[in-house]
Amino acid sequence: MQLRNSTSRYGLVSIVLHWGVALAVFGLFALGLWMVGLDYYSTWRKDAPDLHKSIGLVLLAVMVLRVLWRFVSPPPPTLSSYSRMTRLGAHFGHGFLYLTLFAVMIAGYLISTAEGVGIPVFGWFEVPALVSGLPDQADTAGAIHLYLAWVLVIFSGLHALAALKHHFIDRDVTLKRMLGRKA
Repeated sequence: MQLRNSTSRYGLVSIVLHWGVALAVFGLFALGLWMVGLDYYSTWRKDAPDLHKSIGLVLLAVMVLRVLWRFVSPPPPTLSSYSRMTRLGAHFGHGFLYLTLFAVMIAGYLISTAEGVGIPVFGWFEVPALVSGLPDQADTAGAIHLYLAWVLVIFSGLHALAALKHHFIDRDVTLKRMLGRKA
Protein backbone atom coordinates (compact mmCIF):
# COMPACT_ATOMS: atom_id res chain seq x y z
CA MET A 1 0.00 0.00 0.00
CA GLN A 2 1.21 3.49 -0.81
CA LEU A 3 2.16 5.87 2.02
CA ARG A 4 0.76 9.03 0.43
CA ASN A 5 -2.77 9.79 -0.72
CA SER A 6 -3.57 9.50 -4.40
CA THR A 7 -6.45 10.88 -6.43
CA SER A 8 -8.39 7.64 -5.90
CA ARG A 9 -7.66 6.61 -2.31
CA TYR A 10 -6.07 7.48 0.99
CA GLY A 11 -2.53 6.35 1.71
CA LEU A 12 -1.33 4.36 4.69
CA VAL A 13 -0.29 7.42 6.73
CA SER A 14 -3.72 9.07 6.42
CA ILE A 15 -5.51 5.80 7.15
CA VAL A 16 -3.46 5.09 10.29
CA LEU A 17 -3.92 8.69 11.47
CA HIS A 18 -7.68 8.61 10.82
CA TRP A 19 -8.42 5.31 12.56
CA GLY A 20 -5.87 5.95 15.33
CA VAL A 21 -7.47 9.30 16.15
CA ALA A 22 -10.94 7.71 16.09
CA LEU A 23 -9.81 4.98 18.49
CA ALA A 24 -8.14 7.52 20.79
CA VAL A 25 -11.19 9.82 20.83
CA PHE A 26 -13.62 7.08 21.77
CA GLY A 27 -11.13 5.56 24.22
CA LEU A 28 -10.52 8.91 25.92
CA PHE A 29 -14.26 9.56 26.07
CA ALA A 30 -14.89 6.21 27.77
CA LEU A 31 -11.93 6.70 30.12
CA GLY A 32 -13.16 10.20 30.99
CA LEU A 33 -16.67 9.01 31.80
CA TRP A 34 -15.31 6.16 33.89
CA MET A 35 -12.73 8.16 35.82
CA VAL A 36 -15.10 10.91 36.99
CA GLY A 37 -17.08 8.24 38.82
CA LEU A 38 -14.11 6.93 40.79
CA ASP A 39 -14.27 7.36 44.52
CA TYR A 40 -11.54 8.58 46.84
CA TYR A 41 -10.39 5.05 47.71
CA SER A 42 -10.06 3.79 44.14
CA THR A 43 -6.56 2.77 43.14
CA TRP A 44 -7.18 4.47 39.78
CA ARG A 45 -8.14 7.84 41.31
CA LYS A 46 -4.79 9.40 40.32
CA ASP A 47 -3.65 7.05 37.56
CA ALA A 48 -6.76 7.35 35.35
CA PRO A 49 -6.57 11.16 35.01
CA ASP A 50 -2.80 10.95 34.43
CA LEU A 51 -3.38 8.39 31.68
CA HIS A 52 -6.21 10.50 30.20
CA LYS A 53 -3.99 13.60 30.12
CA SER A 54 -1.01 11.76 28.65
CA ILE A 55 -3.03 10.17 25.86
CA GLY A 56 -4.77 13.50 25.23
CA LEU A 57 -1.46 15.34 24.81
CA VAL A 58 -0.10 12.63 22.51
CA LEU A 59 -3.34 12.94 20.53
CA LEU A 60 -2.80 16.71 20.29
CA ALA A 61 0.65 16.10 18.77
CA VAL A 62 -0.82 13.51 16.39
CA MET A 63 -3.52 15.96 15.30
CA VAL A 64 -0.92 18.64 14.57
CA LEU A 65 0.92 16.05 12.45
CA ARG A 66 -2.35 15.10 10.79
CA VAL A 67 -3.04 18.71 9.78
CA LEU A 68 0.50 19.06 8.44
CA TRP A 69 0.13 15.76 6.57
CA ARG A 70 -2.95 17.13 4.78
CA PHE A 71 -0.68 19.81 3.28
CA VAL A 72 2.06 17.31 2.37
CA SER A 73 -0.37 14.73 0.98
CA PRO A 74 -3.78 16.25 0.20
CA PRO A 75 -6.79 13.94 0.48
CA PRO A 76 -8.40 12.53 -2.64
CA PRO A 77 -10.99 14.83 -4.18
CA THR A 78 -14.62 14.24 -3.31
CA LEU A 79 -16.42 11.90 -5.67
CA SER A 80 -17.95 13.43 -8.78
CA SER A 81 -21.20 11.63 -7.94
CA TYR A 82 -21.65 13.79 -4.82
CA SER A 83 -24.22 16.54 -4.98
CA ARG A 84 -23.18 20.09 -4.16
CA MET A 85 -24.82 19.77 -0.74
CA THR A 86 -22.95 16.51 -0.04
CA ARG A 87 -19.64 18.17 -0.94
CA LEU A 88 -20.40 21.15 1.31
CA GLY A 89 -21.55 18.84 4.10
CA ALA A 90 -18.38 16.76 3.84
CA HIS A 91 -16.13 19.83 3.98
CA PHE A 92 -18.11 21.38 6.83
CA GLY A 93 -18.24 18.09 8.73
CA HIS A 94 -14.51 17.42 8.51
CA GLY A 95 -13.70 21.00 9.49
CA PHE A 96 -16.12 20.78 12.41
CA LEU A 97 -14.54 17.53 13.61
CA TYR A 98 -11.04 19.04 13.48
CA LEU A 99 -12.05 22.26 15.24
CA THR A 100 -14.05 20.48 17.92
CA LEU A 101 -11.25 18.01 18.60
CA PHE A 102 -8.68 20.80 18.98
CA ALA A 103 -11.08 22.75 21.22
CA VAL A 104 -11.65 19.70 23.46
CA MET A 105 -7.91 19.17 23.82
CA ILE A 106 -7.19 22.85 24.53
CA ALA A 107 -9.93 22.88 27.17
CA GLY A 108 -8.42 19.75 28.72
CA TYR A 109 -5.02 21.45 28.81
CA LEU A 110 -6.56 24.49 30.51
CA ILE A 111 -8.21 22.30 33.16
CA SER A 112 -4.93 20.58 33.95
CA THR A 113 -2.79 23.73 34.05
CA ALA A 114 -5.19 25.96 36.00
CA GLU A 115 -3.00 25.76 39.10
CA GLY A 116 0.19 26.59 37.16
CA VAL A 117 1.53 23.02 37.25
CA GLY A 118 2.76 21.31 34.08
CA ILE A 119 1.37 18.02 32.78
CA PRO A 120 3.61 14.93 32.85
CA VAL A 121 3.26 12.76 29.74
CA PHE A 122 3.70 9.07 30.68
CA GLY A 123 6.57 10.16 32.94
CA TRP A 124 8.72 10.85 29.84
CA PHE A 125 8.56 14.65 29.87
CA GLU A 126 6.35 17.46 31.10
CA VAL A 127 4.27 19.94 29.11
CA PRO A 128 4.57 23.29 30.89
CA ALA A 129 1.63 25.33 32.15
CA LEU A 130 1.69 28.29 29.77
CA VAL A 131 -1.77 29.55 30.73
CA SER A 132 -2.92 29.49 34.35
CA GLY A 133 -4.67 31.55 36.96
CA LEU A 134 -7.55 32.74 34.79
CA PRO A 135 -10.76 33.35 36.75
CA ASP A 136 -12.56 30.03 37.24
CA GLN A 137 -10.19 28.48 34.69
CA ALA A 138 -10.59 24.86 35.78
CA ASP A 139 -14.38 25.03 36.15
CA THR A 140 -15.01 26.88 32.89
CA ALA A 141 -12.58 24.74 30.90
CA GLY A 142 -14.03 21.64 32.56
CA ALA A 143 -17.56 22.46 31.43
CA ILE A 144 -16.35 23.24 27.91
CA HIS A 145 -14.29 20.03 27.83
CA LEU A 146 -17.26 17.92 28.93
CA TYR A 147 -19.83 19.40 26.55
CA LEU A 148 -17.50 19.50 23.56
CA ALA A 149 -16.45 15.90 24.22
CA TRP A 150 -20.10 14.88 23.94
CA VAL A 151 -20.50 16.97 20.77
CA LEU A 152 -17.35 15.38 19.31
CA VAL A 153 -18.43 11.82 20.05
CA ILE A 154 -21.97 12.36 18.77
CA PHE A 155 -20.75 14.08 15.61
CA SER A 156 -18.13 11.37 15.09
CA GLY A 157 -20.93 8.82 15.30
CA LEU A 158 -22.86 10.75 12.66
CA HIS A 159 -19.70 10.84 10.54
CA ALA A 160 -19.48 7.04 10.80
CA LEU A 161 -23.16 6.67 9.91
CA ALA A 162 -22.65 8.88 6.86
CA ALA A 163 -19.77 6.64 5.74
CA LEU A 164 -21.97 3.56 6.18
CA LYS A 165 -24.78 5.27 4.26
CA HIS A 166 -22.37 5.92 1.39
CA HIS A 167 -21.22 2.31 1.48
CA PHE A 168 -24.50 0.43 1.85
CA ILE A 169 -27.15 2.76 0.39
CA ASP A 170 -25.33 4.90 -2.18
CA ARG A 171 -22.96 2.02 -2.97
CA ASP A 172 -20.09 4.39 -3.66
CA VAL A 173 -16.41 4.04 -2.70
CA THR A 174 -16.27 6.65 0.08
CA LEU A 175 -15.61 4.11 2.85
CA LYS A 176 -13.41 1.89 0.68
CA ARG A 177 -11.06 4.81 0.05
CA MET A 178 -10.53 5.28 3.81
CA LEU A 179 -9.80 1.57 4.06
CA GLY A 180 -7.05 1.94 1.44
CA ARG A 181 -8.90 0.29 -1.41
CA LYS A 182 -8.93 1.71 -4.91
CA ALA A 183 -11.98 3.61 -6.08
